[in-house]
Amino acid sequence: MARRTPEKPGPVDARVVRSRDRVLRTTFELLGESGVGGFSVDEVARRSGVAKTTIYRHWPTREALVIDACSRISDEQEVPDTGSLVGDVTAILSNIAGLLGTARWSSVLPSIMDVAERDPEFAEIHSRIQHGHAAPLRAVLERAVERGELTPEADQSAIVAALLGPLFYRRWFSREPVDARFVATIAGTVLGAQRVAETSAVQPSSSA
Repeated sequence: MARRTPEKPGPVDARVVRSRDRVLRTTFELLGESGVGGFSVDEVARRSGVAKTTIYRHWPTREALVIDACSRISDEQEVPDTGSLVGDVTAILSNIAGLLGTARWSSVLPSIMDVAERDPEFAEIHSRIQHGHAAPLRAVLERAVERGELTPEADQSAIVAALLGPLFYRRWFSREPVDARFVATIAGTVLGAQRVAETSAVQPSSSA
């Protein structure tokens, strides 16, 4: 018996695309207002104007809808090339600082972090978001190693944590401004400390 050629999927109905986008936008707005715990499909249907039956046709569970919306909240960040490590790091931190003050995901992320402690799927989303924040920094650190600005032995994970941690602390804990002066201070302090550590590591120990 001859094998049947699989049928090619037809074009996606523009109305379906619009309704899906409307549902995802509404979902994200609600997550920003009430977090994952207070989220409901009923409210999404009411605000978006998309019937619950249609929503469940695309997302069979409440969790599936929330996960889909959350998985789209962080865009890939560009990797700058200013010619120096401190310039690259400052540019990346400035971009993240701007997002922390304006992007909707900054109000949703704490709720994701909370649920991620108990739900592996949300833990994966949280990990993906954090990887997206760290990826540009890792890229410029690797480039700094190639240029001789950073030793290959440097603990890059520790440097990334030291650079990002203060920004997140100010946004979600101390609520102080994450402004240009603060960004410059963090970049200069962390990279300056790294240079001091590298210099100390190569200094010969004093003889007794």
